[in-house]
Amino acid sequence: MEWSEATADQRAAQDRREFGWRTVFFGFTRSRRHVFRRNDETDVLFIDWHHPWLFFLAVGTMLMSCIDAFMTLQLIDRGMVEINPVMAAVLGQGTSYFAISKMLMTGTGILVLVFLARARFMNRMRTGLFLTGFFSFYACLVCYEFVFLLKVL
Repeated sequence: MEWSEATADQRAAQDRREFGWRTVFFGFTRSRRHVFRRNDETDVLFIDWHHPWLFFLAVGTMLMSCIDAFMTLQLIDRGMVEINPVMAAVLGQGTSYFAISKMLMTGTGILVLVFLARARFMNRMRTGLFLTGFFSFYACLVCYEFVFLLKVL
């Protein structure tokens, strides 16, 4: 009887199901589901592992969104006008509200696109390609705003 109680105490002390940095690290580096399990699983879109390129695109897009928000505020301080009507309305509420809502909208969109990266949009192209499009769009937008900041200065 003592042996089973000692075993139960050991399990309780080191529960492998606890969530911590070890879980995040091993889940990121040693994820098990890279591909479909069966050949007839064409409807299953969600796997544990995504290509590192998606991580680069997601983080890069989020960083460029932050740079875009900063440069937009700098340009507005120098007399420019926000062209996007949705963000112009949000900007009317204040700069903090603008920054928070921009990060929330961009972050939510990125999470959805990464989550559905294997899905096909209109049965033609993978939704992961939209991340490449958004990354390219933000890169062009940041360059455009940078040129205008140089002209204004």
